[in-house]
Amino acid sequence: MPVFAYSGRSRAGQLISGEMEASNREAVVAQLRRQQIMATSVKQKARELAITIPGFGGRVGDKDLAVFTRQFATMIDAGLPLVQCLEILASQQENKTFKKTLVEIRQDVEGGSTFAAALKKHPKVFTNLYANMVEAGEAGGILDTILNRLAAYIEKAMRLKKKIKSAMIYPSTIVTVAITVVIFLLIFVIPTFKSMFEGFGATLPLPTRIVLALSNFVRTYFLLGVGAAVAAVVGLRFYYRSENGRKTIDALVLKAPVFGTLIKKVSVAKFTRTLGTLISSGVAILEGLEITARTAGNKVVEEAVMKTRANIAEGKTIAEPLKASGVFPPMVVQMIAVGEQTGALDAMLGKIADFYDEEVDTAVSNLTSLMEPMLMVFLGIVIGGVVVAMYLPIFKLVTVIGR
Repeated sequence: MPVFAYSGRSRAGQLISGEMEASNREAVVAQLRRQQIMATSVKQKARELAITIPGFGGRVGDKDLAVFTRQFATMIDAGLPLVQCLEILASQQENKTFKKTLVEIRQDVEGGSTFAAALKKHPKVFTNLYANMVEAGEAGGILDTILNRLAAYIEKAMRLKKKIKSAMIYPSTIVTVAITVVIFLLIFVIPTFKSMFEGFGATLPLPTRIVLALSNFVRTYFLLGVGAAVAAVVGLRFYYRSENGRKTIDALVLKAPVFGTLIKKVSVAKFTRTLGTLISSGVAILEGLEITARTAGNKVVEEAVMKTRANIAEGKTIAEPLKASGVFPPMVVQMIAVGEQTGALDAMLGKIADFYDEEVDTAVSNLTSLMEPMLMVFLGIVIGGVVVAMYLPIFKLVTVIGR
């Protein structure tokens, strides 16, 4: 559908301009007239050539969504009509995918659809959590409050994700660099030493023989090894997509020696934050638990939450299945039980989420502090070991000549 740039004046004489998708110029004029705007100029914009590179476009990020939600809440709170808010936010949106989505949502709302129903047509941009909270806000007449809660939730989730990434990037980078350097040495540097050592006519030290044999192996089977590694990664991804595969891998992740504790804390923080936000926004607890389970990101946690949902549907408590899962610490289970008994479950979940956000902060700091010396030792042993192994025959030769 073509896009038209328009300008006009409101009944109060205020100059208004913007963009609108419509089938033709007359449809734009008619739409502006319904909004009590007298069009003075309507021109069709030239079509833009949209080129999307896989992995580099066509995606709406958390930051885009958080900014949109915060701005939308401010405009609704100021008393602007829903359609006008969507139109303004779409016109200033730089992300082409998000802009197109907002234009389609505005058109659905203009056509008589509720805002929540329009959002549900775009699940890749607006999650079930987002759409259900908006639905509760529309029903309760507190859409601006709900949008502010959503913005705060998205921002906190972004910070949590950033902390985890920062904890993973440093060790991953160091290990990748170390492996790359060792492979480079084995393929390009060690062979020059090998040709030199062949003229010695003496038995080489064991570490040197091991490094030379490893160099020969890597040079011979390097491409085969790369192919095997790629096949293993692809196979693992396919296995993870299966029900049993995802459950097995997620369970192993939670039991991992160092990172398992961190992942558990992240899971608890995410679960309590999501469920607390949904309940405080007026979403029914059964529906809230179902949404929380789908957004858990870990199959073990998802199953524990779904068992909790089944328990509540049968008239039982939340705490027992959470305790049985082994994911949620006793303190969390007890605090949830107290919140359930006192009728302040949403407030209690918020307190738990805040506590575990701080726990994640501390765990990430401790992990970074622990990893730094371990990685330095790893680099020293691996790269230093290769270098020393290559110089041992030279040291031996110098000792023999010195005698």
